[in-house]
Amino acid sequence: MSYYLGIDGGGTKTTCAVGDELHLLASATAGPSNIVRVGEAPARESLQRSVRQACAAAGITPAQVEHTCVGGSGAARPELAEAVRRCLAEIVTTPIDVVGDMQIALEAAFDTGPGVIVIAGTGSIAYARDREGTTVRAGGWGFAIGDEGSAHWIGRAAVSELLRAADRSSGDMDSSDSPGQHLETGLHSVLAQALFKAWGVQSLADLARAANSIPPPDFAALFPAVAASEDDLARNVLTRAGRELAAIAAVVMQRLFARDQCASVRVAMTGGVFGHAKLVREVFYNELRLLEPRAEVNPQVVEPVEGALRMARRAAK
Repeated sequence: MSYYLGIDGGGTKTTCAVGDELHLLASATAGPSNIVRVGEAPARESLQRSVRQACAAAGITPAQVEHTCVGGSGAARPELAEAVRRCLAEIVTTPIDVVGDMQIALEAAFDTGPGVIVIAGTGSIAYARDREGTTVRAGGWGFAIGDEGSAHWIGRAAVSELLRAADRSSGDMDSSDSPGQHLETGLHSVLAQALFKAWGVQSLADLARAANSIPPPDFAALFPAVAASEDDLARNVLTRAGRELAAIAAVVMQRLFARDQCASVRVAMTGGVFGHAKLVREVFYNELRLLEPRAEVNPQVVEPVEGALRMARRAAK
């Protein structure tokens, strides 16, 4: 019996799947393993923990694995790919392929066929492949200048909108105020309290200082609070996120599938933003259909780790 590992290494979590030639046997999740964001030591810990836990759940050891495929953000850069490979080679002695997170997501959604995958996790990007194997991408330029619609972008936008709401109210930013007392509505106060809790601050003044700190704070950590909120401010941010993600999907469709304006184009979603924010999914679907009526959007959120496992099996053969 041959065993394979597929790993999706992200900025929020790392998922490892163990499979044989035909079946998924077990999976496990650990912490983030994006080396750029967390550093090599924490990434090593997350990668190795996910592998050990998944293998234990499948009743095998890492030494029994025949081939491994890891997908991660920024993994196309040789030095990052080598660092990931080095982390895993300490417990897995057989071949390890390191590819971009876009590639495993595209594989999970469409196997080897054409389509558009839009990733919205800690960061965001759209990636497409046609029938001839030509690929294009849009977005994914990093949190400082892009990644529109991502968890980081949503968290930052929510802080910005909350502070603007405070500017429009009669109160000021004096930290002696009770948290949220100078916001326009009770709902905004509820959202403010949720953001305060996520960052461990006590007031809007503290929130603003944290947002402007160097190095930058973890804006993506605010996403769950925004996604769970019924506040109009939060819903406006999530609506904008869905539109931004639809826009980059339309860009890759127009670039890669412009020659055939009649044929439908399959589109899939993946990442925590799509997975945990129904409003983003709905806006994305409706907006993309307006921009590109050819889009056939899969309503289910794709799990990239399935693509990584599939690529490991194929590489071994």
